[in-house]
Amino acid sequence: MKNLPADQRPREKLLARGAAALADTELLALLLRTGYRGHGVFALAEDVLKGCGGFAGLLQAMPAQLAAIKGLGPAKRAELLAVMEMARRALAQPLREAPVFDAPERVKQYLALHLGGLGEEVFAVLFLDAQHRLLELEKMFHGTLTQTSVYPREVVRRALALNAGAVVLAHNHPSGLAEPSRADEYLTQTLKSALQLVDVRVLDHVIVGQGQVVSMAERGLL
Repeated sequence: MKNLPADQRPREKLLARGAAALADTELLALLLRTGYRGHGVFALAEDVLKGCGGFAGLLQAMPAQLAAIKGLGPAKRAELLAVMEMARRALAQPLREAPVFDAPERVKQYLALHLGGLGEEVFAVLFLDAQHRLLELEKMFHGTLTQTSVYPREVVRRALALNAGAVVLAHNHPSGLAEPSRADEYLTQTLKSALQLVDVRVLDHVIVGQGQVVSMAERGLL
């Protein structure tokens, strides 16, 4: 990095032109700082992004996945994991402080951050208090999601345990498309009926694809 002209070094470029001016590899290289013998920091940054599937995948990466990438020692892995957790908490903070639908796009961003880079289907629930502020996000079911693999009684049980007043349902489509299926609609209605019995409202069901997030409430499917 020191061999680059001053105006092309990521740090100087960021300070002069803003973080948005940096390419993905430059941004990550700034955080990694060094590569390893025979493999510069930009090459290492490219390896990390390819190995994780871009920033979306990196934000979902498990410690073991990072440990498998040559050049990422304990210090670098710890820094990456810390940055990822800060991103999650930054998005969660306003959802805990105000009703989630004061900022519906932030809800989508938050769910995309948690579900967008996963390689398997995951069904999650945002449990909200009576003022529709975030209590918890829980990833409750994994694998192929159908009405027989998502158990309404478990969702009801957790809603009661957290004293939730409402929920936002969410799941991902690892194949890419975020369009709701008929099975998604049926599952939503099944959970809506079960939760109504304990006075918990289903506010939305959000589907996260690759680079796309769809709200079933916005589609009029609730």
